[in-house]
Amino acid sequence: MWKEWKAFALKGNVLDLAVAVVLGAAFTKIVNSLVEQLFMPLINAATPGGDWRGLTVTPLKLGLGPLLGAVVDFLLVSFVIFVLVVKLREKLLKKEDEKPTTRTCPECLEKIPLQARRCKFCTSVLVPAA
Repeated sequence: MWKEWKAFALKGNVLDLAVAVVLGAAFTKIVNSLVEQLFMPLINAATPGGDWRGLTVTPLKLGLGPLLGAVVDFLLVSFVIFVLVVKLREKLLKKEDEKPTTRTCPECLEKIPLQARRCKFCTSVLVPAA
């Protein structure tokens, strides 16, 4: 059983997942700090009365402020993660001008591989692309 567990625990996927969880926890602190220390003071300054998270409604003291605060927190955190993770990652991993793998047949205007010597659609003889 020890050998099976060791083989499982040392697989690349498990180690990658462990690293991702640790980095995710650290990144969560950064995003939460950004929202709490930067965005929320701006929102509090823009709203009348300032502390809108303490807002209650009706004599039952229904907590509308905490609910709105949780929704705003979710929207801000998801937006920050989208911008910092998704969009930034796309820019960083964007491949430099991929070379085309196809060309257009001059006779029938169909897409064919670059190195084709004969069009598979109209069977015209072609000069391979350099």
